[in-house]
Amino acid sequence: MTPRIERTILSNLIHNEEFARKVIPFIKEEYFQDAIEKVIFKSIWRYAEEYKSTVTPAALAIEVKKTSLNDEQYRVSLEYLESLPIEDVGFEWLTNETEQWCKDKAIYNAVLNSIHIIEGKDKDQTPDTLPSLLSDALSVSFDKHVGHDYMEQSEDRFEYYNRSESKISFDLDFFNRITKGGLPNKTLNIAIAGTGVGKSLFMCHMAASVMMQGKNALYITLEMAEERIAERVDANLMNVTMDDLHDLPKHMYESKFAKLQKKTQGKLIVKEYPTASAHCGHFRSLLNELMLKKDFKPDIVFVDYINICASSRFKAGANVNSYTYIKGIAEELRGLAVEFDLPIVSATQTTRTGFVSTDIGLEDTSESFGLPATADFMFALIQTEELEELNQILIKQLKNRYADPTANKKFIIGVDRAKMKLYDVNQTAQEDMVDNGQGEELIDRFADFKV
Repeated sequence: MTPRIERTILSNLIHNEEFARKVIPFIKEEYFQDAIEKVIFKSIWRYAEEYKSTVTPAALAIEVKKTSLNDEQYRVSLEYLESLPIEDVGFEWLTNETEQWCKDKAIYNAVLNSIHIIEGKDKDQTPDTLPSLLSDALSVSFDKHVGHDYMEQSEDRFEYYNRSESKISFDLDFFNRITKGGLPNKTLNIAIAGTGVGKSLFMCHMAASVMMQGKNALYITLEMAEERIAERVDANLMNVTMDDLHDLPKHMYESKFAKLQKKTQGKLIVKEYPTASAHCGHFRSLLNELMLKKDFKPDIVFVDYINICASSRFKAGANVNSYTYIKGIAEELRGLAVEFDLPIVSATQTTRTGFVSTDIGLEDTSESFGLPATADFMFALIQTEELEELNQILIKQLKNRYADPTANKKFIIGVDRAKMKLYDVNQTAQEDMVDNGQGEELIDRFADFKV
């Protein structure tokens, strides 16, 4: 009989408890092409799930009997079980071979399913699912990590403490200070502000900044058209006002854009979705499609903005309150950030009380307090008439998992709305602010500004 890895795997699932506990969570019934092998594996898996232990040959014979096999099929199954070799093979070799077998079978099945979808034989899936089918198959692997051993891995921790973490830095000094150099991967970062204060302006400015760092950005908008977002980025990078941008002659526009292309290799993709129609499933599909079709992998994703996204878990209009719904969206976005190993930046509105407040807090988050509970970094954009006259915005830290949120709790940044730019202000403006965040008053020029 020709040696087959399936026979070795099934034999060791019965006779090798260490191997069985390691690999059973990763093996799927559809990986076996032989009908008898499928039945045997399903019986082994069902026994392990119910009794939390490996099955004995005698128990397996009884479990197989419970399946919908006729007498002839049951007889063949017993003969197969009796023919399984009890092999003493190396654990590491067997684990590696089983992992490779799982990968090969997953890819094979994904290709077959893709052909069925293309030919219209699968009515439940469309060709849009092909990228996710193939990427899921390619990502099949055994998780060899079983946790961090505190006593034995102190050296690993020391290396972690001194390792330079990949971050997306700001071009605004105080934002780099409060995040210790920028936004880390696998994080959800939220700006909160009233209508018209500058949530989209902040994200457009940061997208432009990321590009000029030579990094890639994906801007997902559910509020404004793609062209409107690109227009704001043009004004920012070309250093012209929004009004002048429309009056530029074509040759001057092309000249400015050519200079931009020479300054950076960074790319920006802007994708528009109808309001409240797209959720993380759509965003995941977009990310996979961009990698396959344009070889584009973003370093950061902007979602404008979180409250008008849909949830992939809760249907709109279902009997779900706003707290659960928005918290669900936030959890899904943060999960997407972890899955694709990048930071996600989004925004939310204030409540009606927060809209007129000059000291926004977490309690002023509209619709759901579950959003600040999920976010890694959250800050408020605050503007009063006095600040507007000075072309300034007050930033207040609300939640910060990267550094001490009481250091530089409030600070000022400058804003040029005509050019959609943010900038650092003179140090004298910062000196007017209270650095420790304990609630002291600003100097006279902000005397009526509650902090």
